[in-house]
Amino acid sequence: MIDRRRLLKSVTAGFGAAMGSSLFPGIGQAASSLAPTIAPATGKAKRIIFFLQNQGFDPATAIPKGLKEDVSLDSIELPEPIRPLEAVKDKLHIINGIHGKHTSPSHSAYFGALGGYRGGIGIPPRGETIDHVISQRLPQTVLPHLCIGMDSLDNMKSRPTLATLSATGAGKPIFMHSNPVDLYQMLFGSISEGEVRARYEARSNVLNAVENIARQGGGVLPSAEAARYGSYVEGFRDINHLREQLSDISDHLAGFAPEFGEKFTKPEFDTDWHDSLLDLGIAALKSGITNTLTIGSGRGEIFGAWKGLGVTEQGHNLGHMDQPDNDIWIKIRQYNSEMLVKLVQQLESMPEDGGTMMDNTLIVYTSNNADKQHTAGQNWPFMLLGNCGGAVKTGQFTQLDGKRPVNALYTTLLHAIGAPCDRFNMDESLAAKFDSGVGPIEQLLA
Repeated sequence: MIDRRRLLKSVTAGFGAAMGSSLFPGIGQAASSLAPTIAPATGKAKRIIFFLQNQGFDPATAIPKGLKEDVSLDSIELPEPIRPLEAVKDKLHIINGIHGKHTSPSHSAYFGALGGYRGGIGIPPRGETIDHVISQRLPQTVLPHLCIGMDSLDNMKSRPTLATLSATGAGKPIFMHSNPVDLYQMLFGSISEGEVRARYEARSNVLNAVENIARQGGGVLPSAEAARYGSYVEGFRDINHLREQLSDISDHLAGFAPEFGEKFTKPEFDTDWHDSLLDLGIAALKSGITNTLTIGSGRGEIFGAWKGLGVTEQGHNLGHMDQPDNDIWIKIRQYNSEMLVKLVQQLESMPEDGGTMMDNTLIVYTSNNADKQHTAGQNWPFMLLGNCGGAVKTGQFTQLDGKRPVNALYTTLLHAIGAPCDRFNMDESLAAKFDSGVGPIEQLLA
């Protein structure tokens, strides 16, 4: 097999870093306000995947009964909801005892889940989220950060993009892609045929025309309005530039495009589109056009549906069910776990640096509202998969004392990619109330 890094090195040189904040914040990447305190990553190229399931992550669905202290997972059988992870247990690290009390998670912490700050419905992001910061610290790619969101079929069709989890800065959300047909067209339209290719070319022509028209306007606007207008012009330029970049490497992309079958075009269940979105995320990682992927199952809200699993209940009602020993939540959590296993196995199939892509990858799994619905965030379980180039311990369970916040875990992730800092999105006054330490959570690092 061809080593993906050698193949892509020439075509991606110089891409990404020049792209600024724009109308399309999932494409134009804003400069980080934390840049003075977080250094660029060093060493081997790495990648991070964030997977957030809504409605809470009850620790009893992931922690083997009786475990209350740090222990190896070697001889321990995983609970039924995450049993599919037995296949990759040597790469698994289950973490209990992190808190997010300052994020007000309740129904969801929204942007606060990955930002480590107070969030809530209708509240704009207060700052960057960890996934965006990591995307900016890793070596730049054509599309530094890709966000995908899974929901009910009706919601994904009526709202093909939604922003609730990721942000490039205060008031600058990143939109998740939830219609896999649209996302396929964006990523692989230049190598497609038939209707997909026709729509791709038509949309490209429209966007180019709109950019040209927009460039001609705005000259007589007041300064404040001119600046806002300029961001719109820049947005169209960014998205057109992305299309050009992807078209330039179309021969390479052809080897990674998933089959564009009926799961895309004629979905019977919401899970058909969930599967299709995951396939597109995997293709983006394997092809090297992104190093950071964020997956929102339930899109960071209280909605979502999993009819393809035989689950008839959906939305908010799912959050008011006890998760342990619940057949519905066993199905949903096992479905999540199967997706995680697929991510691992697909990345293991790709050679990189004398090993595989998975050797340099870390998958972070949690919920956007801690342990349950209507929570105050006293406990926020996480699962990690992969060691991120040897930086993170694997094959074990770690029990913490509940005194380190999610911000400390995100600080740990920055250390793992080689971009260390003392704190993430937490000033000294807030840390005095909510963090018992400084720097990473050392028990998690190898």
